[in-house]
Amino acid sequence: MRFCAENNQSRVNAILMNAVTAHTNTHEPAGLSSAEAQHIRKENGANILEEKKQRFIVKVFLWVITPISLMLLAASGLSFAVGKAGNGLIILALFLVNFGIRIWHEGKADKAIAKLQEHLTVYSRVKRDGAWQKIPSKELVPKDIVMLTVGAVVPADAQIISETNLSLNESMLTGESLPRSRTVGETVYSGSFVSTGNALVTITATGNHTYFGKTLASVEHTKKRSALEQDILTISRFLSIFAIIVIAILSIFLMSHPGIKLIEVITLDISLLIAGIPVALPTVMSLIISVGVLELAKKHTIVRRIASLENLSNVDVLLSDKTGTLTENRIRVDKVVTLTAQDEKEVLKFAVSATDSAEGNALEGAIIEKAKTLLISSLPQQKFIPGDSQRKRSTAIVTEGSDTWTIALGAPSIIRTLCKFKSPTILKLFDEEVSQAAQRGDRTLAVAAGKNTTEEHDLQPIGILFLSDTLRADAKETIATMHDEGINVKMLTGDGIQIAQKVAKELGLNGKILPRSIFDSLETLPAVMETADGFAEVLPKDKYLAVETMKKSHVVAVTGDGVNDVPPIKAADVGIAVKNSVDALRSTADIVILTNGISVINDAIIDARKVFMRIYHYSVYRISESARLILTIGLIGILVGNYPLTTVQIILLAVLNDLPIVSLAFDHVHTAHTPETIDVRRRFFLGTTYGITGVVNSMLTLYIVLFMLHLPWGQIQTLFFLQLVVSGNFLIYVAHTEKRWFRYLPSWQVMVAISSTQVVATLWALSGWFTTAIPLWVVGFVWVWSFAWMQTSEMGKMLVARFVKAKSGSPQATAIAAQMGAGKTV
Repeated sequence: MRFCAENNQSRVNAILMNAVTAHTNTHEPAGLSSAEAQHIRKENGANILEEKKQRFIVKVFLWVITPISLMLLAASGLSFAVGKAGNGLIILALFLVNFGIRIWHEGKADKAIAKLQEHLTVYSRVKRDGAWQKIPSKELVPKDIVMLTVGAVVPADAQIISETNLSLNESMLTGESLPRSRTVGETVYSGSFVSTGNALVTITATGNHTYFGKTLASVEHTKKRSALEQDILTISRFLSIFAIIVIAILSIFLMSHPGIKLIEVITLDISLLIAGIPVALPTVMSLIISVGVLELAKKHTIVRRIASLENLSNVDVLLSDKTGTLTENRIRVDKVVTLTAQDEKEVLKFAVSATDSAEGNALEGAIIEKAKTLLISSLPQQKFIPGDSQRKRSTAIVTEGSDTWTIALGAPSIIRTLCKFKSPTILKLFDEEVSQAAQRGDRTLAVAAGKNTTEEHDLQPIGILFLSDTLRADAKETIATMHDEGINVKMLTGDGIQIAQKVAKELGLNGKILPRSIFDSLETLPAVMETADGFAEVLPKDKYLAVETMKKSHVVAVTGDGVNDVPPIKAADVGIAVKNSVDALRSTADIVILTNGISVINDAIIDARKVFMRIYHYSVYRISESARLILTIGLIGILVGNYPLTTVQIILLAVLNDLPIVSLAFDHVHTAHTPETIDVRRRFFLGTTYGITGVVNSMLTLYIVLFMLHLPWGQIQTLFFLQLVVSGNFLIYVAHTEKRWFRYLPSWQVMVAISSTQVVATLWALSGWFTTAIPLWVVGFVWVWSFAWMQTSEMGKMLVARFVKAKSGSPQATAIAAQMGAGKTV
């Protein structure tokens, strides 16, 4: 229950004084029938913001006019033009293969998005067929009667029928951060959410007909690229420019030779562009991220903002709530102390009468569950004011026979100020029980009531309820593990200092546990937060301040579950909505956790680091392979005066080199013990080392086949095709780890993809299909030679590791630490 101090007592008293009259004069609307709702939905459509979807034929056209598709079609057409119909057909077939892979990627991404959306469905309480039902918000229609409670997102534009202490946060619509009071007859808009109070509303517009929907339709959507995406695009741009320069030089040189036709040079140039430019780089990156997101979903972690994965991999401070994250969130009523009530059952009767099961509040849920166990029913409510971050209590006006009761349920410190104690004995018992509970680390709620009054003062203390929430069995071990992985966990709780200190001790948080008063001194706050492990009696504004303070020197993740957690969740680098969080928070957070526990958050951070490492490994491989291919063909072309590969061979090489890369999305990697950053300098040295090694390999191969083996030019072209495929795929074994390649093999998916590609290339070279066949002994030479040069690349990797120091927190630093035994393989 999110109770806080009273700020507007006069308004609350006025609400309570008018409660009985308002109740007798207000008739709750009957709502629509299911048949009526279905009829209206057919006319108006579902309550969703429908984006203009492209028809399949439009998607196909857009795919066809992409640069890679146009280059493939151009190469095929030019092959037909020079009389090489076989080559043209082969290239056309490869275009269809590439096209099929693109469709598969798109379909997989669409399914991933649909699967994630299933977990993020928002529900509303609606009056249908004369009864309150909980249905998906997308099924709402105009004229529906909907109940809004604290934390609920307004699901569609609506008009207020009745309200109690209602205020809405409309920051998504207006940019204003402070809640605004709303009253009967006013319009509330889709996208805002309830900060305090509750209301009944009539839906007036749904889906794209809402104010928010019309606004979105008029706004041009732009995608903001993350630093990782920008880095990948920078690599693609650099390699593209490099390839164009080399191709231009080679083309000018070849055209100076007699007997070489311009159309043939152009065909070969286009083919080399296809193979040399890493057009698949962004696609493979997206696939790796998509697979990572789906893996997180299997572990009950939903990523709402894909770019947040990068921030998640860099998190080094976690500001964690206690309840539900560090505890099991199975709150129960352990003990009931009577003050003026006859017995425990009477205390529970009054307590459960000041709750609302629709709010889904954990503390209120414990009281409701206890009352059900003892077969205790709540009294009929005439008016209910839910607890919030300002009031620290809920208030209800109920009837019992001819009597009217005003009941307050909430924090003992607040309830005490509302009570008139009949004797010093009762006051002493109240204070002693609350004090002892605090020393034990127990949470307490007090209940008070006034008979035949509508004002919330001079109430009688009815009793005290003692509640407990068991610490999660894995919490202590997980916190220790996260500390080893470079993540500093700090506990934030609204509980008293004694409770917080007890919980921190059990969790192994040995730093200071400080009261919220430290947030009043902004000058000393940064230094204090660095040394403390927890903070007690925290208010929502303190949590926001904690996030803003830590963000200045850390990448911060913060957990939350209530409407008052929205500001810190928005402010954090990674906002995490835990299980049972309110709809407003789920729609704001970057990550939504579907199960309780801090171990789930730890798994999410580790999986994010795995995604980061896979993308890094691929970028290193792609840089070296593109550089090797472009330089090899350029140098041999200048030395020999001809292309060392045919058009079909170049394009087939591009396809065979990219196919195994898709499997890197499933590769296992060393997870980091520190947050990840891109070490551009080391990546450049590593990629350059691999590329130069490959070029030297090719130059020596050229010397051997020309001057020692005296092979014909057709066989040399096929040999080079096979060598580039086999060597390139062997490089994946070396590039995917900083360890010796044979000590840390890729996953079975990657090894199967590599081996399959190499076998296909070998069989094609032996068959002579649209190429010059090479004998088996030449194939054997290529395999042995490529494997030997794989060890040379391995030596180059070791030299870079020795002489080029890794930047702290970079993937190389992580992998080197793992090589020394400090890493974790997943």
